[in-house]
Amino acid sequence: MNEKTNINWFPGHMAKTRREISEQLNLIDIVYEVVDARMPLSSKIVDIDDLIQDKPKILVFTKYDLCDKEETNKIVEYYKNQGYKTICLDLMNGNVNSLISMTSDLMKHINEERSKKGLKERAARVLIVGAPNVGKSTLINRLVGKKSAGVGNTPGFTKNLSWIRINKDIELLDSPGILWPKLEDQEAAHILACLSSIKEEVVNLDEIACFILRKLFELYPNKLEERYGIIELDDDFIEAYEIIGQKRGALSKGGIVDYEKVSNIIISDLKNGYFGSITFDRLSC
Repeated sequence: MNEKTNINWFPGHMAKTRREISEQLNLIDIVYEVVDARMPLSSKIVDIDDLIQDKPKILVFTKYDLCDKEETNKIVEYYKNQGYKTICLDLMNGNVNSLISMTSDLMKHINEERSKKGLKERAARVLIVGAPNVGKSTLINRLVGKKSAGVGNTPGFTKNLSWIRINKDIELLDSPGILWPKLEDQEAAHILACLSSIKEEVVNLDEIACFILRKLFELYPNKLEERYGIIELDDDFIEAYEIIGQKRGALSKGGIVDYEKVSNIIISDLKNGYFGSITFDRLSC
């Protein structure tokens, strides 16, 4: 139950997307770099600046309604102190007018520079980029005001770069979710996996479920107790699995706990938000 395997996922379409972004970069004025507010460090593309070079960017925290705001806000401040323009969005209940306004302000400066060179003003051309399943398609739909981009809960749902007209002032280049060639930080890789940014087919689900239990015990022990009645966590996770299996009826013939079913329950409970507001990243001191 406690084996640790290295997670790496960099399929060919991600390399292709990176290449296509580089090829179209000269068309881009502004970048929306999207991160999941529940994992704003782990979901940030580590080599993003190599990819988008010196383009002005806005760091967009999606799923803000699902995060532990106290912890995520510390990370927002950390990025602000590094000079990032940041914005936190609740895409289910809030609006995106503040992001549109921020984009207009950036583009006004860009158009002033174009005017000095004798070039006409034009709409902002914005690249939206981020790890898989961080909320890019939902953000696009909010920006357009209707269902435009397909929304899937599966990493790799968007397959190609495509232009979408948001309004007369913004044209958006949507891109498939990308990671980086080698996931050096395996803690971050496991966080990406348990919050659906890495395909389930390429990870050990028992290991991911145990990782979720460990993170909850470390960061939110009260939520673990509320959901499952677990107040202690052994290194081998067996007692925890037995408690969850009995509590949730994840049993096979003879009343034996089915560990595979328990793993699926844990992963599904996190995915469906049954632990409440959580943020799995922390700034290192």
